Amino acid sequence: MSDPHGRHLIPSMDVLLKHPVMGDLIQQYGRIRAVDAVRQELGAIRIDWNPDEPVCNEDQIIAASQARLDFVSRPSIRQVFNLTGTVIHTNLGRAIMPECAAAAVVSAMTCATNLEFEIDAGDRGERDRHVEDLLKRLTGAEAAIVVNNNAAAVYLVLNTLANRREVQVSRGELVEIGGSFRIPDIIQRAGARLIEVGTTNRTHLADYEQAISSRTAVLMKVHTSNYVIKGFTAEVNEAQLATLAHKHGLPVVNDLGSGTLINLESFGLPHETTPREALAAGCDLVTFSGDKLLGGPQAGLIVGSRALIERIRRNPMKRALRVDKMTLAALEAVLRLYETPERLKAELPVLRFLTRSLEDIKTQAQRVLLAVRAAVGDSLEVNVIDVQSQIGSGSLPIDLLPSHAIAIGCLNKHDGALAASIARAFRALPIPVVGRVKSGCFIMDLRCLEDEERFNAQLGGLQLEHQA
Repeated sequence: MSDPHGRHLIPSMDVLLKHPVMGDLIQQYGRIRAVDAVRQELGAIRIDWNPDEPVCNEDQIIAASQARLDFVSRPSIRQVFNLTGTVIHTNLGRAIMPECAAAAVVSAMTCATNLEFEIDAGDRGERDRHVEDLLKRLTGAEAAIVVNNNAAAVYLVLNTLANRREVQVSRGELVEIGGSFRIPDIIQRAGARLIEVGTTNRTHLADYEQAISSRTAVLMKVHTSNYVIKGFTAEVNEAQLATLAHKHGLPVVNDLGSGTLINLESFGLPHETTPREALAAGCDLVTFSGDKLLGGPQAGLIVGSRALIERIRRNPMKRALRVDKMTLAALEAVLRLYETPERLKAELPVLRFLTRSLEDIKTQAQRVLLAVRAAVGDSLEVNVIDVQSQIGSGSLPIDLLPSHAIAIGCLNKHDGALAASIARAFRALPIPVVGRVKSGCFIMDLRCLEDEERFNAQLGGLQLEHQA
């Protein structure tokens, strides 16, 4: 049969299977996947076939098939360089955990563990016990439990204590956290009814007292973690709220949001209320995150009254929201660091980034500047600039940290499209570099850059669109 379109020039599958590289692909990816990749490549060639340009050889098809296999086999979760200037970046995985946590996770993953087994007694145990004593010592709480994030912690507390009853919250504390999750929605899903007290900018103790009724179950305080109201303002502190609540036989729940176990001021950072301080002020339960300022894995921690914690522990939803053995292993390792505060600055990445000296960042920026200039070429301007880093993930939202960054842009011109293309080129590197685009420049804040050697080593593969 005649072939007017010249498709007979396309190598057959039998021929391609005998190609010397095909054996390597089968060895690496398995026969089914390797053959399927070649079949897909042949299909694409037939669809796009141009009889006027019938250039199609075996090496090209095998190379394209290998590229296809490499692409689909690449892990979806990949390492990136976080040079955004946001230390605890929600989209980039929040807190980087210390090496001791990584080692604990590997051990928990690769071995059988005593997750819910009491070794001494030989009986079934409770998984939260692995971290409960640590949390009690670090916060002064009577008891503690762990769930999979702080939103779950708030949900579980309110579902236990306030189902079909009322929860009072100041209007100025009705926050929306990342992903459009809102405190009012969580309260509603927990089966409770929200009672807003006060106004957006001013809430007084009398506002809470006037709203208390026989249906009231909880007085709640919510940390405004991602915004600050300034000006003509007033709020009720924990001690005042606790005194009022206990007068009426009610508990106070304090959602600290991010949460830190140490006085950040001792490290030259702004003060943030700790769970210990909140409990000492009279709060009955405190909830906070494990993967923000704490510097550990994603988790929601609930600490406070033993009687209330036991009620929460018996809630059937506790099982649905519990954490796995890897999370507990990592959390335990991180919490143990806090028992020796002198090790924190060196061993906890989040604190190391936040306390990094400006002089250290500037010295690094001068070194990195040379490598970036060599990779970018002469057509773009590359400079070290002063910037402000932020803590991120709703932690200390208005507090900024001075830093230095590498800025790449066009000479004497603010070109947003060019800056976006530079950003794409850096994200296309083997370890994607994530910075930010501002004022026509691509900016890389170096506060969180520790592996400078790997960063510089991959710059040789940078392919800028304007140089293509």
